[in-house]
Amino acid sequence: MKVRWGLGELPGLLAELGIERPYLVASPRWEPPVEVAGRWSEVPSERIADAARATDRADGLLAVGGGSAIDLAKAISVETGLPIVSVPTTYSGAEWTPSFGVRDHDRRMRGGGSGANLAGIVYEPELTLDLPNEVTVGTSLNALAHTAEALYVKGRNPEGDREALAGAKLISEWLPQVVERPNDLEARRNLLEGAMHAGAALASAGLGLGHALAQALGGRYGLPHGAMNALSLPQALRFNDPVAGAEIARFADAMGTDDPIGRVEELARLGGFERLRDFGVPETELEEVAAATRVRPGARANPRPATLTALVELLRAMW
Repeated sequence: MKVRWGLGELPGLLAELGIERPYLVASPRWEPPVEVAGRWSEVPSERIADAARATDRADGLLAVGGGSAIDLAKAISVETGLPIVSVPTTYSGAEWTPSFGVRDHDRRMRGGGSGANLAGIVYEPELTLDLPNEVTVGTSLNALAHTAEALYVKGRNPEGDREALAGAKLISEWLPQVVERPNDLEARRNLLEGAMHAGAALASAGLGLGHALAQALGGRYGLPHGAMNALSLPQALRFNDPVAGAEIARFADAMGTDDPIGRVEELARLGGFERLRDFGVPETELEEVAAATRVRPGARANPRPATLTALVELLRAMW
């Protein structure tokens, strides 16, 4: 996949990829950065077939936004075969993987799939300057979870390890500075670079238990994926430490700490993320969430199998 930095690189990248008539997938707040053949502004959307039909004059897709916009473009790509160029405006890393989730207006999961035609990415730090703090922190913790899990999931590999360690270092160093100085473009650029490495690690190695928990919670209740990762990652690290202690120690070294769980919790608090109960998750439904977690790919790729009982205990610890 071709990666460029700076929005000024977008026209050249599209030309290099042979895309002359891109179809824009973006919420109404984003103006097209280039001339487009059309636009789909309902983000998120369940109307994948309608969106796919609207691209009939396009030869590519241009996704501008966070994970919801990019996932929607990936769903349209699967329907049409069109290549996607993503311009991410958060730190989520959705631009790196061909898999996607389909959400309704309430952001509850209504399906998903894989097989999107990923062609390119353009990173522009200026597009992250007006992110609300909770989105900055949440999507950054999502990225940090990508780095941690890449180091110990069943699909781990040397390339993924390199990307994960680079990403963990940058995110741990620069997220607090972005929170302190949200208009500091250099800090935003460094944090976005960390998210880029995290996304590459995700693409190389895959997801683990922390993401499985976050996906089950977000899909059931329409909760922000980043916030759920911020709460899930510490519990996943605790659970996996008996079998992946050496790998988690490498994660800690990259973050510059000897307490990786404490460091993740400290970073999560920058966004105000502390307990599941704060998001309205009913304690009476934790067993159902655990059952949904157990069947997700991330749970199956985790280095330590999690029983239903163990998952309920993890969720209670988060609650």
